[in-house]
Amino acid sequence: MPKMFLTQKSSYYYNLPEELIAQYPKDRRDSSRLLVYIRNRERISHENFPAIVNYLEQGDVLVLNKTKVFPARLHAKKVSTGAKVEILLLKNIENDLWECMVRPAKRMKAGTEIAISSQMSATVKKESENGIRLLEFHCDGDFWEIIEKMGKMPLPPYIKREATDKDKLTYQTVYAQERGSVAAPTAGLHLTEGILEKLRNKGVEIHKVLLHVGLGTFQPVKEDDILKHKMHSEFCSISDETAKAINRAKKEKRRIIAVGTTSTRTLESFAKDGRLHAGSHHTDLFIYPGKKFHIIDGLLTNFHLPESTLLMLVAAFAGYENTMNIYKTAVKERYRFFSYGDAMLIL
Repeated sequence: MPKMFLTQKSSYYYNLPEELIAQYPKDRRDSSRLLVYIRNRERISHENFPAIVNYLEQGDVLVLNKTKVFPARLHAKKVSTGAKVEILLLKNIENDLWECMVRPAKRMKAGTEIAISSQMSATVKKESENGIRLLEFHCDGDFWEIIEKMGKMPLPPYIKREATDKDKLTYQTVYAQERGSVAAPTAGLHLTEGILEKLRNKGVEIHKVLLHVGLGTFQPVKEDDILKHKMHSEFCSISDETAKAINRAKKEKRRIIAVGTTSTRTLESFAKDGRLHAGSHHTDLFIYPGKKFHIIDGLLTNFHLPESTLLMLVAAFAGYENTMNIYKTAVKERYRFFSYGDAMLIL
């Protein structure tokens, strides 16, 4: 296959009926379906999610992203006109200064005052492209207490409904620990304490890394030459203990299975000379077909948007033609897609 074909955004398009985009989670986390693809056999199997326990073996290492989503979406008003404003908190720059996405952004000039609640207001300090603004927040009380009370979970735009209080539970993994993400690492939403316990009892090691999911993960690819796409950087870290455990497993030729593209990008961004190095940094790693994987041997993931960097990462791991065939099969078999959808295990 010509290499140029693999760098064209349009090569990663697939037709998805709108009704297959999951708008709500299943009643139980582990009641989703699981498509399993075994790479060396080029075989697709259709399972229910709890069957993941049957595919992992003693000695395997399962790597989770322990980031925690916070209710980053705020409904507010422009003080001067009363016009409705929506704010999505993206990144804390320092103290009360936040990088935010503001809608509608056109009239949100520097100096604009925004009323959020009786306890919170904000001022636009700086304007940037694509609706990004630097906001300074003014609080009468604890910032995070107000955000937890006032904020809505930042559901992605393809979920065509308002977030509810229930989403604060369902759009969060059961092992979330460190607050900082504006989107869930969705592959992990299927895992329950019960399934994790069964895996531990089977002899599967479970370790955690951290990547705070921001716009970089979901930013659409705009140019048809994907090599021109620039990822936003996202903070990630790996502890010394986790790095040592994974290096030991690699040396013993045991499998490393990443839960989600965020865990994958974290692991691969800390890889050097075939080893995993502990530390913290910001990564803008973009993985697409042709890129080599140094750490992972398996991937648990959801079904991703057409022409997205996440789909390109999956294609790099499973092979381009295999991935597009898997997606065609998933559509035919009426799998549920995207954040609240079904899962896929690639081994």
